[in-house]
Formats: sequence, structure tokens, C-alpha cells
Amino acid sequence: MGLVSLAAPMKVVLGTTDESPISEFPQKAAFALPSDVTCLNNARWHSMPVGAVRSVQRYLEAKAQDDPEAEELIHEIQEAPRVLFARLINARLGEISYVPSTMVGESLIVGGMGLPAAGGNVVTDALHFEGSLYLYQALARQGLDVRIVKPRDWRIELNDVAKFVDNKTKLVAVSLVSFINGFQHDLKAICDLAHAHGSYVYADIIQAVGAIPVDVRASNVDFCACASYKWLMGDMGLGFLYVRQDLLGRVVKRTQYGYRQLSQFQYHIFPLDEPGDSIVEWRQGESAAHFFEVGTYANATLACLAYSLNYILELGVERIQAHTQSLLQRVKRELPALGYEPLTPPGTKSPIATFVVKEPHAVARRLAARKVDVSITGHRMRISPSVYNDDRDVDRLLEALSG
Repeated sequence: MGLVSLAAPMKVVLGTTDESPISEFPQKAAFALPSDVTCLNNARWHSMPVGAVRSVQRYLEAKAQDDPEAEELIHEIQEAPRVLFARLINARLGEISYVPSTMVGESLIVGGMGLPAAGGNVVTDALHFEGSLYLYQALARQGLDVRIVKPRDWRIELNDVAKFVDNKTKLVAVSLVSFINGFQHDLKAICDLAHAHGSYVYADIIQAVGAIPVDVRASNVDFCACASYKWLMGDMGLGFLYVRQDLLGRVVKRTQYGYRQLSQFQYHIFPLDEPGDSIVEWRQGESAAHFFEVGTYANATLACLAYSLNYILELGVERIQAHTQSLLQRVKRELPALGYEPLTPPGTKSPIATFVVKEPHAVARRLAARKVDVSITGHRMRISPSVYNDDRDVDRLLEALSG
């Protein structure tokens, strides 16, 4: 199929909320956050828009009441998010598969490429997701040559990646935006480097898509995956896997099998069945969904995404990024003066800023007392504003941290 375009809204896509004009920031009225709570922790999981909650409720009520239109509604919520997500990352519809999580998507790529049995090496970096580092180091114990690039000044330098990539490299696996400190790769440069050596690139985009522009055509990335509960404003249990169409079946094989992969299935043993030489005959489809989907979907999450993805597209990812950057620029400017050393490289345009915290327990208590929500892990404090935050939220953060 060609590049998708969003035509008339599907019935389940309720449009944007009527409480907050879509052209204005902050989008506080589009969410149900209490007025006395300051949430700057959207890289953990993002609050659902009010409209998304209504979309989920509509699905649940239709199912609970055995509504005659429930089957049509379910079909719509199962189709809409795939179309919307393809538009969001500039992909073809046939290149998008639903997956239960980001890690499932990455594991399907690694397994589908036949690693570690296929030999060669994998190059990744220390700012990639911790579950991914576990994946590759576990495969290293099975004989896979795994090469991990260390950060310098809390960024991964392309020249350092180039030292590890060679003509035996099967896969370069990175997080487009690091969950640790928000460092963002130049994905096009990574792909150019890998492709020059005949290797492929997987990108974890969970901390990127919905918050910064992601264009799979412009970057020429081979594979990417994400869950939906962060910047896509969805929920756990369902995400997306992108695989470039020409790689399906050639570079990445099926490793799991289920009825979602079938384009045709015919019995030949029951009354009035067409006669045949076998008990059943079947045919597999050729889209990414037909390669990687196996069974049932998380329909409630799909109902949420049918709204939230449309909401994000209407807001515009470039405008979302500009809004969050205006807040993070102030955070990055003022926190070092309060004694918090930055771990996020200068010039970063991702939605995450991370700082060193010398006394994490004391800082966490001060923040909690003022109902300011950020992420503190070990001695790292991660701040991640979104569409509903404004300068008053930054004021509350600074007041708590300077207390």
C-alpha cells in the first residue's frame, strides 16, 4: 500500500476534546490532572487525554451491554490506530504490526534475523534501554559477538560507533532517544553508517515518537518499535513494530505463528465444505501484521489510541516539541545554579532532561511534599514535561528543588 493519508475520521475517533482549543498550549483542559499536582514525569507514562478515556469507556460499555454495534466498533478501533501511527512516522500501512511492547518488537527482529545462530556481531550502546542490553548480553552468552559503545560527555559519538561496525555487523541497535538522559541519535547518520557495511538498524522509539518528529523514510531506518503508554498517550499492552517492506521474509523471518497471519483459511472436512485433498488449506499474508501478529489485541488500549493518536496529529508533533523545549530550556538553565549537574548533552531536543542528585531521598521528600512528580532513579533525576505543562509547573519544580 502507498503512504497513508488520514481521510474522513473513523467513527471511533472522537476528534479532539471540546474543553481545550487544539491550537493552544498548555493543553490542561484536555486532561484530568488535579490542579494541585505538577506532573513532569511523562517519560514514565503519560496521562491519558479525557477524550481517550471516553473512547475506552464507549468500547467497554458496548461490550458490557452486548451492543449490536459492538462488532463494528471493535473493527474500527482495531484498524484506526495502525492507520494513524503509519501517518505519524511516514510509513506504509503494510509496514506496521501491532506488538504487546517495545521489547517484544526488538526480540522479534533479533529472532527473525536468526541471531545468534546467524553469526556476525551486534553493535549497541550503553544508553540503549536496559532490557535491550540484557537481551544482547544474554545472547552473548550463547556466542553472539556483542559490542557496546560507551558514552562520552553523556552522548554516543558517531565516530565511536564507527569503530565497532564492520562488514560482519548484522544489526546496529539503539534507542533513538535514551530513557536515561534524553540523548538523541542522528538516526540518518547511524543508518548511513550501518548500511555502508551491509548491516541493518533497529531503533527503539518509545521515548521519541509523539514527542519529536520521527520519519522512517527520511532516516531510512530498517526496523523500529515502541509501546504506546508514553508519548503516544495510550496504555500498556500494545505498541507498534515497523519493518521496511522489502525486508519482510527476506531479512526477517516469522518466528511465531497464529491466526492473525492468515489471509485465507479453508476447511475441507465439515458438512458442505468445498472438497479438498487436505483437512485444511491456508495462505499467509505478506504485510508486517501478517508476519508478526499472532492472536488477540488489547482492544481497550486500541480504543484509547484511536483517540490519542488523532489528538497528537491534530496538535502537530513539531508544535508539541517546541512547547516542551520552551519549558526544558528554562529547566536546563536554572537547575545547574541550584547544584544539579546535567547529564543531558547540550543541544538535545528530546523531551527529557536528566540531572545528578546527590541526596535523592531528601530531594524526593521535598518534591512529594509539594506534589511535584519527576523520576528519581539512584542519583539521577529525570524531568519530562508535556503538552499540559506550563511555566507555573516549572516554578513549582524550582521552588521544591531550591527548598
